[in-house]
Amino acid sequence: MGFERLTAYMDSLAERYGVPGADLKITRGYETVYRYSVGYSDYALTRPVSPDDVYNIYSGSKPITMAGVMQLVEQGKLGLEDRLDKYLPEFAHMRYAADFKFGVFPFRWPDENSDLREAKKPMLIRDCMSMTAGMSYDLTAAPIRRTLEKNPKAGTRELVRAMAEMPLLCEPGTHYSYSLSHDVLAAVVEVVTGQRFADYMREHIFEPLGIERMYYHVPDREKPHLADQYAQDWDTLEIRRDGSMDYRFSENYDSGGAGLATSVNEYSKFIAAMANGGVGATGERILKPESIDLMRRNWLNETELKDFILPGKPGYGYGLGVRTLIDASQSKSPVGEFGWDGAAGCFILIDPENQIGLFYAQEILGMLSSYGEIHPAIRDLAYECMGL
Repeated sequence: MGFERLTAYMDSLAERYGVPGADLKITRGYETVYRYSVGYSDYALTRPVSPDDVYNIYSGSKPITMAGVMQLVEQGKLGLEDRLDKYLPEFAHMRYAADFKFGVFPFRWPDENSDLREAKKPMLIRDCMSMTAGMSYDLTAAPIRRTLEKNPKAGTRELVRAMAEMPLLCEPGTHYSYSLSHDVLAAVVEVVTGQRFADYMREHIFEPLGIERMYYHVPDREKPHLADQYAQDWDTLEIRRDGSMDYRFSENYDSGGAGLATSVNEYSKFIAAMANGGVGATGERILKPESIDLMRRNWLNETELKDFILPGKPGYGYGLGVRTLIDASQSKSPVGEFGWDGAAGCFILIDPENQIGLFYAQEILGMLSSYGEIHPAIRDLAYECMGL
């Protein structure tokens, strides 16, 4: 088992794509089979990438949030077919934009000028998990802005209540639309458990797996370890040193969809647990294998799959918060391999068939080539190097 080709590819990222720094870890079972970092973590290019580095992983938060939700499903405290308004009554009467055009990008979010109609279908918990609830990802929507202007320290429940005022893109359960619905599920967790979302996740996911450096709000002691964040201009492809995007609306808001910051080593503990039947290296179980199988099952119908494939995930469907491979001809990994990625370019791969986990981190917002080129190349090279 030789990883020379994968190492050569990692070494090429700076010249090929302008990636200033990257880190990659692959585990099989609970053993590390490959670990390699390249480049620098700071703008001055003086601090080499280190295992101590902390990354804002954005949507890499979603698989962990879904694991927390699935725990409650296992316990019978929450049902996949439950109506969302059973837990969050503000979502009982929703409107959707009948004139919203799927498949057109860039698009405008629904507003008061849209053709708004009363939704006839209720939003279900599984709709929120599978991104078919009809919600949008409008971070600057008027209800969110108004809430923060009134209370800059608004918490998760208060801001999710504001999200219920935002028009939907479509009737729930009719289209795939990547959205704030996983943030909404963080509020559901709070209602069901009576705990703040971050506290629940720490007690029931992080601590059982021995994860110590995973944060919804980065403490001061970790800020020196944060990798500097870049952004790529979509038109010029210039990589700027001023990348900024923050889903942490306030100090009291825990974003289930994009709030986490962590290190490669720490996130890999979660990945290893999910690749090994829900049991971490600590011996603690966070999920049953049946729950993991529900997560990595494709939940999209034909219409929804067309919506999902548009952002560039050939061969994949979408499960409960994760992409899931449904066409083996499109990947070196097996059907049922699952995971997700993040806005700054992190990449998560979980393969329960071979007990393989992979986590790749970089910190460049808006780099579309990360998803369409870098991630698939790392995935396929990893499997080739392992002889699979």
